[in-house]
Amino acid sequence: MTAEYIKVRAVRILTGAEVLDAVSKDGGYEAQDVRVEISAEGRVTVTADKTPLTKVQIELEKPYSGDVLILGDAFERGYAEFAWRQPCFDTKIPWYFLAKQADKLTGVGVKTLPDAIVSWQCADDSVVMNVDVRSGKNELVLDGRALEACTIVIESYTGDVYEAAADFCGKMCDNPIKADRPVFGGNDWYCNYGDNDFESIRLHAKRIVECCPKDAEKPFMVIDDGWQLCHQLEFPYNGGPWLPNMRFKDMEKMAQAIAEEGAIPGIWYRPLQTVEFAEENCVLKRNGMEVILDPSVPAVLDIVNRDISQLKDWGYKLIKHDFSTFDLFGKWGFQMQGEFVSDADFADKTRTTAQIIKEFYRTIKEAAGPDVLIIGCNTISHLSAGMFAIQRTGDDTSGHDWKRTKDYGINTLAFRMHQQNTFYQADADCVGITNQVDWEKNRQWLDVLAKSGTPLFVSIAKDAYSEQVKQELTEAFEKAAKNRITSRPIDWEETMTPVKWQSAFGEDVYNW
Repeated sequence: MTAEYIKVRAVRILTGAEVLDAVSKDGGYEAQDVRVEISAEGRVTVTADKTPLTKVQIELEKPYSGDVLILGDAFERGYAEFAWRQPCFDTKIPWYFLAKQADKLTGVGVKTLPDAIVSWQCADDSVVMNVDVRSGKNELVLDGRALEACTIVIESYTGDVYEAAADFCGKMCDNPIKADRPVFGGNDWYCNYGDNDFESIRLHAKRIVECCPKDAEKPFMVIDDGWQLCHQLEFPYNGGPWLPNMRFKDMEKMAQAIAEEGAIPGIWYRPLQTVEFAEENCVLKRNGMEVILDPSVPAVLDIVNRDISQLKDWGYKLIKHDFSTFDLFGKWGFQMQGEFVSDADFADKTRTTAQIIKEFYRTIKEAAGPDVLIIGCNTISHLSAGMFAIQRTGDDTSGHDWKRTKDYGINTLAFRMHQQNTFYQADADCVGITNQVDWEKNRQWLDVLAKSGTPLFVSIAKDAYSEQVKQELTEAFEKAAKNRITSRPIDWEETMTPVKWQSAFGEDVYNW
């Protein structure tokens, strides 16, 4: 139904110095040497010669009528901000938004894996689409090339709002990578926070396996930050080189130990930060000895390929890669304030930021191969959907602060549930089982995740593994290991932290 909704009111070309009003000509829109074409199927193609481009701004007639509430997506992870809200033109919404009026829903967005970074603004009588084609912080010169920047998707629905939201995500993503099994198990971050070692991981794996159904798929045990050579608790550095420190010594033996306990080995790493020597042409940013590598350089992609291949060869069947959006943009998602612009000065200025990041992600995916699951954390949602099997959809929960888990975890789970299996496996983050968090609260977070049909990871502190925790964790893994039906928040239209949930196990009301 896209074509009938794409009614263009204006096209503007933004260069580094000025805004050019494009005029309609021969079925497209032209200004100076720039031509923008929008096909009936919604494909946006930009062709230019020497004009330096930052954005193409396309104003469309509003494809919905009357007063609506808007739900936007996140650029990468959610930061406790999701809610149905009144439209505000000053708010730039990344990738897509949902407009709700009574039992009618309109989805407005672009297909996943675009070659530009797209955001939306909702005006009184129009919607404005911002198609950012910069290469890092630099303008893009196409030199006569055509850039197929993105494809607009607009759909209108009546009936159940949640089902409509999930269907719209399916329309945007043609090729979601679906894990062929439920994803559940352990991740040690929220009990160890980097203070981990060989024996603590082995014990964690043992306890995870103790709580798993014997007739279900094996659980994962993911080693988070702390295993790498240069990691120090008192020194805020968590990058490469990706070799084991003295607390672990041998990562292949660590993977074997996890497997011997009956779990599937998984591991965390930060692909673009290192203190290894790097040729100057490979360096994007430098902070003393610390280096952020430039993924627009083929030699850097060779390094990423090498690192992923090493993790795989050690025996890790799940790889969680982290921090790359922060490394490339210099900000967390909540700090971007609608300007999703990288501060990077890429060596390759002929490609857009989106194109460079997609090739970087594709390198990770292809190096891992079909037998290794990839979790993207602090990765860009619309560039991950169709690329990675699992996506961390929200910022960190906590093993210390229940309020953070409540605000970040529950809000993320509720408002990005419709991306589960339509974009990827939507991981709203872990249950940090420690004595610092009231179990009566935490057990509810465990329960809603276990019944959700989304990934379930838990961190179990050594001194928090009581008989009650063991029993309830066993019940939770029983549900997570066998349920494939995605739950839904019933009252998500009224609150940012829904308390009423419908799942394959019935309806629950939680006391957060």
